Amino acid sequence: MSEKNLDNDNLSEDKKCRCGWVDLSKPDYVEYHDKEWGVPVRDDQKQFEFLTLESAQAGLSWYTILKRREGYRHAFAGFDVAAVAKFDDDKIAQLLTDVGIIRNKLKVNAAVNNAKRFLEVQAEFGSFNTYIWSFVGGAPLVSHIENLADYPATSKESDALSKDLKKRGFKFVGPTICYAHMQAAGLVNDHSLDCYRRQEIIDSY
Repeated sequence: MSEKNLDNDNLSEDKKCRCGWVDLSKPDYVEYHDKEWGVPVRDDQKQFEFLTLESAQAGLSWYTILKRREGYRHAFAGFDVAAVAKFDDDKIAQLLTDVGIIRNKLKVNAAVNNAKRFLEVQAEFGSFNTYIWSFVGGAPLVSHIENLADYPATSKESDALSKDLKKRGFKFVGPTICYAHMQAAGLVNDHSLDCYRRQEIIDSY
């Protein structure tokens, strides 16, 4: 087999082609891209985790939140949505002193509010997964990204999801945040055409 025909699986990690947004100097960023980003999420607790983290990201870089992920996990009861929904004013005040998360009162309050709304969606649809996957017809949408300029900030699906979440009382769920959530949770596969993970994830469907 010639060198140019070698499968990505046979290449060393530093030789594999990845999406252009990945900062290769940050191992945790690379690991997130390689193991999680774009992988379809069908678990409600994981959906709540991404919803909480994406909402916290508003106005910040994703890496800023990624570095604090364990801090959020500890602060928000392992992303147990039922537990977070019960957080009271004293607990929120405590969270606002926690250096492991973004200490923004609006965002912390939004996370607790969103947990309550999340439970309402679960009660109505049986699971949050059933609800959110309905916006993409139940299966991942596969994009054709050639370069960084091709990445959209929103889509008609994220617009619709944002509109419906807001109607249900969710906070910090604008179309851009919703699209980022859809990318992270694999409702859309936005790995670039030359990224080794794109086809791997498609093959897992």
